[in-house]
Parts: sequence; structure tokens; C-alpha cells
Amino acid sequence: MRPTLLEEMMAAGRGVFGLLIGDRKSAGYFDYSARGLVGSFIAFVVITAINACLPMVLGIEIQPGGISRGLLMVVILFVLQLGFAAIVLRQLRRMDGLVPYLVADNWATFFVTLVAVALSAAGVGGQAVIVVLGLVVIVIEINISRLIVTLSPLQIAMFIVAQLVGISIGLAMIGFIFPMEPGALAQLTTP
Repeated sequence: MRPTLLEEMMAAGRGVFGLLIGDRKSAGYFDYSARGLVGSFIAFVVITAINACLPMVLGIEIQPGGISRGLLMVVILFVLQLGFAAIVLRQLRRMDGLVPYLVADNWATFFVTLVAVALSAAGVGGQAVIVVLGLVVIVIEINISRLIVTLSPLQIAMFIVAQLVGISIGLAMIGFIFPMEPGALAQLTTP
């Protein structure tokens, strides 16, 4: 019997927590079939939409086109991160790890973003929360590479660096597509 999306989500949640604590059994919680891949994409799309609409729900004023701009940014970053990850896996002759990576990464994104959205909705924020969530993401990404894709330490470093390069290129593209107005950076950095 195939699990429902809710059952798949609960199992994936245990898998993401296992990745966070470095549990070697965490790979067994994810569904790497085509159905599991689709389920992980559904989770990714749902949490992306929730994250994009949260400011509006919280009554925060959004610039016209802000939601679509935010969604476009997520798509650009996702595609470039995935593209660079695929390039490295191809060079390592480990394309068999692409679908497991995608499934685990999509679910990890879902749960980490869900925590970030919940904290934001509760009014908890600040640089300390961003740093902690950033560290959580790094630990999970390393453990996806190590426990799900089963890369060696040098391959993990290559894989993580490639993703960071993809994200950096994506951020540069976003900066060119959506340039900040003068003084916007000062507004973001001043308390």
C-alpha cells in the first residue's frame, strides 16, 4: 500500500531530523521513487508559496509584484543550485545520487522553511535565528551528501562548493534583474 502524502511527510520529517543529528538510518525515511520525488516537489512548492504569502497574511505591506518577484528568485536559486549539483554528480559519475539528493533536499527545505515561517509568524527573529538556521542548513546539506548520496569527504566538499557557486551566481543574477534602490541596503542593515 502506498503511503499518503501526509504519511510521506511524517516519514520525511523523521528523515530530516535524522539528517540533522547525523543518524545513519535517515536515508530509509525518504521515498526515492518517482512518486516520492513528486511528493517532495509538492512540499517544496507549498512551502515556497506559504513563505511568499506570509508577509501579506501578517499585514506587512508588500511592493506591487513582490510575491511574484520572490517566487522568481526562489526558482532562479533552485535551478542554479540543482544545475551545479548535477554537474558535480556527473563529473563524479554519481548521477544515481541526483534523485535521492533532490528528495531529501526538497523535504529539508520544506521543514527548515516551515520552522522559519513559524518563528517569523510568532515574532521571533533577528540575526541569531538566521545564524542558527544557517548552521542547521549546512549540517543537513553535509549529511545529505554523506548519508543519502554517500559521497566521500572530498566529494562532499566539491558538492557543497558547487551548490554555493550556483547560489552565488543566482544571487548575482537576481541583483542584476532586481537592482536595489540607492539607500535600500542601508535600510536593511540599520536597526
